[in-house]
Amino acid sequence: MSKFTEYIGSQFGNPRGIVGKICCVIMNVINRAMYKNTVALMNVLPGEKVLDIGFGNGYLLQQMYKKFKVDLYGVDISLDMMTQASKRNQKAARNGHLHLQVGDCCSLPFENDSFSAVSSINTIYFWPDTVKGLSEIHRVLKPGAAFYNVVYTKEWLDKLSYTKKGFKKFESEQLKDLGRLAGFEKVQIKNIVKGKSFVAVYTKL
Repeated sequence: MSKFTEYIGSQFGNPRGIVGKICCVIMNVINRAMYKNTVALMNVLPGEKVLDIGFGNGYLLQQMYKKFKVDLYGVDISLDMMTQASKRNQKAARNGHLHLQVGDCCSLPFENDSFSAVSSINTIYFWPDTVKGLSEIHRVLKPGAAFYNVVYTKEWLDKLSYTKKGFKKFESEQLKDLGRLAGFEKVQIKNIVKGKSFVAVYTKL
């Protein structure tokens, strides 16, 4: 694995600088089916709180606000992406509905039972502690609410050169088991593109 390939892979986990901006634009294109499916699955009402883990340049936040007019919250490890997402979501910000911060999903700065939905697109590969991250999401979800965890399959990721290092890859059954360890009694797997991508829907009962 070349240093350049390794560097590109690291940018997907923590986008920064000009290269990070370019990588996020690429992700907006190649992940479009993931964003579309996430928004379609969500069942939230205007004014409710929704949290996006690893919001990147704010593309998914923008789509959620267009459809639902929800109160948007986001946590991302990249300060550069917080700047980009704030620019993209100026309308929500002007209306007082955008709340972004730099942080780690394993230590969420929110009270218990705060959110009507939580989403994450292609970030679980990089979490320092998968069960801890899922447990924190379980904690901040309202009873009856769901976490939409959207990922590429291990089979697909194994084909890509830049995922050889720094990516944790998961089979669907692994994600089910990890969710149950974190307290989620109900976990459903829904294919986006069979053999390539899916969403694990974790519901807090």
